[in-house]
Amino acid sequence: MRDSLPLSLLALLSLLSTTVNVLAVPSAVSGQSIPIIRRSRVPQNDKDLAAWAQKHKAYIEAKYGFSKPTEKRANGLNLLTDLQFDSSYFGSIAVGTPPTTFNVILDTGSSDLWLSTSTSESTSRQGQDNIPQYNPSSSSSFEQVNDTFSIQYGSGAAKGVLGKDTVQFSGFQVTGQTFGLVTQTTAQLLSTPLSGLMGLAFEDIASSGATPFWQTLVNTPGTLDSPLMAFQLSRYTNVTDAQPLEPGGTFNIGAVNSSLYTGDIDYQNTPDGSPGYWILELTSMSVQGNSISLPSGEGAWAAIDTGTTGVGMPAEIVQNIFAQVPGSQPAGGQFDGYYTYPCSTNIDAQVGFGNSSNRWTISSADFAFQQLEDGSCLGAFFELPSSSGTTTPPIIIGDTFLKNVYSVFRASNPPSVGFATLSSTAVSLNGADGPVPLPTIVSSLSGVNPTSTGVSVGTGGQNNGASSTTNGVHVAGLAVSLLTAVAPLLLW
Repeated sequence: MRDSLPLSLLALLSLLSTTVNVLAVPSAVSGQSIPIIRRSRVPQNDKDLAAWAQKHKAYIEAKYGFSKPTEKRANGLNLLTDLQFDSSYFGSIAVGTPPTTFNVILDTGSSDLWLSTSTSESTSRQGQDNIPQYNPSSSSSFEQVNDTFSIQYGSGAAKGVLGKDTVQFSGFQVTGQTFGLVTQTTAQLLSTPLSGLMGLAFEDIASSGATPFWQTLVNTPGTLDSPLMAFQLSRYTNVTDAQPLEPGGTFNIGAVNSSLYTGDIDYQNTPDGSPGYWILELTSMSVQGNSISLPSGEGAWAAIDTGTTGVGMPAEIVQNIFAQVPGSQPAGGQFDGYYTYPCSTNIDAQVGFGNSSNRWTISSADFAFQQLEDGSCLGAFFELPSSSGTTTPPIIIGDTFLKNVYSVFRASNPPSVGFATLSSTAVSLNGADGPVPLPTIVSSLSGVNPTSTGVSVGTGGQNNGASSTTNGVHVAGLAVSLLTAVAPLLLW
């Protein structure tokens, strides 16, 4: 699959990747773009994989609070990077004056922006000195807030203080964006090349109390063509020669990319009274042609979460799922909460949401996290304990499902999440060889400036050919005209 591209196209990809350091987008999509990158490969031996699987499960439990007992209208796109065999996807932001770029996980399951920061307290980071860090003293636009900031994860915690600075993302700029300056983290909470996380859910669940970057854009009239964000995520989990970093797909804000899906986008509204996550009611599921019994109402609320690798569900649902898979059994021990099954089994799994009659297929390749040393496969569906509060969704739908659809998060009234069938163009990007997108500060920006009396909008200046700092490496600003000229060739 990775060798199927024409040699001329591969040569062009290689040349362009060394000159502009960014994957462009189809010229039919106006605005600027941002890349998503995928994490490096999941550990291969059972011991390391078990630690990773439990860390992932514990992270989701803690993240969602589970416990046991003149204005410029625009849109932009950011190419993504796929890290560690589809274990997560990230893009890049630029922070400060002059702007410095950082890789961050794009997470629709949380609402805070935070970055590892270089201060005198950073020594408690326990061996994470190689992580690119934000330095407030290097930015002339930084403002101290000094309110404490903390995030608790199942595998540890991150804490520090809040600050404000200019943040650029996907061709847009917000001045005075509040975010967490993390000075202390548990070991291995971050790994290079990641520096933090950008939450893309609603302000209601922000630990910092700050309005998320994307929501500031939506709240500013006329800033976006449409109040939405969209994802297309690539698949490399079934590619044996995949590298630690691969092209991860696309993120759009303000518009959808019609070349990446076919048919209509099936929007379903978030349920009345649901908390500040992107939530849909999971109303149907089948495995191997057999219907899976599901609760109704709040018991079937599912957070649609790009920051989660697998799918977390109440134990009784997971047990019923694997009861349909011959040869499956609880993994137990170091894989407690997971199931294994014969890798030779082709899995037919489908899900449906809300009042829609559409059923969306989860590929057999995505149903498995990875093959274990004994030849069995570890399932991507894992058990979650009962939620600890009414604001916690009992089901978390992650990239295991989202790789199979074009997903759109629309801040309508009420908010809605839509899915569409991936186009042949989008499917052809799965496993495709090509350069990994690198952070590049774009040449023109739409700017918003939160003020005490509201939010004002302005147009950012040009920096075509200007030198900007990218984690200590100087790169050239990319002209919009070049993006438009080469975009159709870079992806297709």
